[in-house]
Amino acid sequence: MMIVWLVVAFLCGALPFSVWLGRLALRTDIRRYGDGNPGATNVFRAGGKWIGVLAAILDGAKGMLPVLLARFVAGWQGWELAALALMPILGHAFSPFLGGRGGKAVAVSFGVWVGLTIWEAPTVLGLMLFYWFRYIRVSGWALLLAMCSLLVYLLLAHPDPTLLLVWAGNALVFIWKHRSDLRQPPGFKRRAPKPDAADERVLRQAASS
Repeated sequence: MMIVWLVVAFLCGALPFSVWLGRLALRTDIRRYGDGNPGATNVFRAGGKWIGVLAAILDGAKGMLPVLLARFVAGWQGWELAALALMPILGHAFSPFLGGRGGKAVAVSFGVWVGLTIWEAPTVLGLMLFYWFRYIRVSGWALLLAMCSLLVYLLLAHPDPTLLLVWAGNALVFIWKHRSDLRQPPGFKRRAPKPDAADERVLRQAASS
């Protein structure tokens, strides 16, 4: 029975909703846009704002639902729950429906963490992503730093071996899927220099003219 649950969770995560929605609603292959990733971000890039929102929700849901069912219906916990929680992430990252070339597994990971901690881990991860993306130039490094921030939170607030196992597997998938980014130095984004007093006077005069 455990094997069946794991296979179903993997196949659930493997469903390429973004690619399917791109074909059905936008009449295009979203992998032709941006970084070629078959995820919700490229649905946005292909011109489908609300379709992109729907794709992100579906990618999150396919990670959340198997974990919630395993926890609250089947009563799974410990290493079995950790193994199942990683299945949707692996399914999305290495989708057999796309010849093993799946997405970067960010949205589905948020769904998995919702299933594990409801609001806590997704909130921490989302806030840390927002923070690091403001300062780090390379997106893969920003994501990895956000994951490290989540690890610190888990160690301080919820040092549960189950959550730490999921974190480790999730981080390894992120490292593999973002390996091209991680070969670059992270770098900091340049901030526009503040205008000096003379510049400010010129700007005020221009605005008042």
